[in-house]
Amino acid sequence: MKNKPFSKFSDRKKDHINLSLKKSNRAKGKSGFDRIRLKHSALPEIDFSEVDISTQIFGQPILTPFVVTGMTGGWEGAKAINTCIAKVAEKRGWVMGAGSQRRQRTDPSAQKEWHEIRKFYPRLILIGNIGLSQLIKTPVSQVEELVLSLKAQAMAIHTNPLQEGLQIEGTPQFKGGLKALKNLCAKLSVPVILKETGSGFSKQTLKTLLGIGLNAVDVSGLGGTHFGRVEGDRVPKDHYLYGTAHAFRNWGIPTVEALLSAQQLKPDYKVWASGGIRNGCDSAKALALGASQVGFARPVMEQALKGEKALDQFMARTEYELKLALFCSGCKTNKEIQSADKWELL
Repeated sequence: MKNKPFSKFSDRKKDHINLSLKKSNRAKGKSGFDRIRLKHSALPEIDFSEVDISTQIFGQPILTPFVVTGMTGGWEGAKAINTCIAKVAEKRGWVMGAGSQRRQRTDPSAQKEWHEIRKFYPRLILIGNIGLSQLIKTPVSQVEELVLSLKAQAMAIHTNPLQEGLQIEGTPQFKGGLKALKNLCAKLSVPVILKETGSGFSKQTLKTLLGIGLNAVDVSGLGGTHFGRVEGDRVPKDHYLYGTAHAFRNWGIPTVEALLSAQQLKPDYKVWASGGIRNGCDSAKALALGASQVGFARPVMEQALKGEKALDQFMARTEYELKLALFCSGCKTNKEIQSADKWELL
């Protein structure tokens, strides 16, 4: 029964959006950020106005280290959400990740939405998105077409073995994934990012990724939306996958643990942080642990559904929180917070 189609692709993506907003599908408190304390400086010896959170990504200067990680794609209702996110992200200097582009491989009409977004928001830094289990069977030339359709500055490959294993219509075929990634990194015209979808990376896996040409790895650890729980919510309660999803409801490596592993490893790729990051203070902790970019998914989705004003306010507040965390730690820049005397593990 597991390979029998359960719903159309667009319906599945709509399910993912709706169910990701449920509190019960968050692995709240599992990220590990409560184990990190930034050291307060009562005499910071800087002015708040001197704090600068700008950075670089893909060789381009950008106003913030924030990324809206890929969430929405593949269903009709995503257009309004994506347009809202694109508009505010371009304005505020946030990077935007597209949701899965899987549908575009077989449905050319799915490209129209992104063509329109690019027309109106040409300065937006946009990242494409396809799953690793799909990449294995997809020629690089077709991935290049997805890049061109978005005029993307990078391509994210999401790896989600737990989700695919629990999804009733999932494709849990990952053999050859490392080889496919290495080939893509060597041939694609833009940088390649590998990201999890909420279950994190072990130190051994991070080590395995050395030397294959990745630009960045988004650890996307346990602590945020848990797609094992989401997939469990999509099946009938009498189906075996419902109970299996419950057994795996806390499966994964916490975001902080993955970041600490990467810090010890000193990889040849950049490390991005997402998974349970809810505000600018969490973001400062992620930067302290070596992240170069910090990703938000559900918090952005929640505000985007309310409209442009709500999203702009959320982003502005998050930026201010990061600046305040840096200021109260005596740091002028994102890089300075990474100093060993600026944070401690509790």
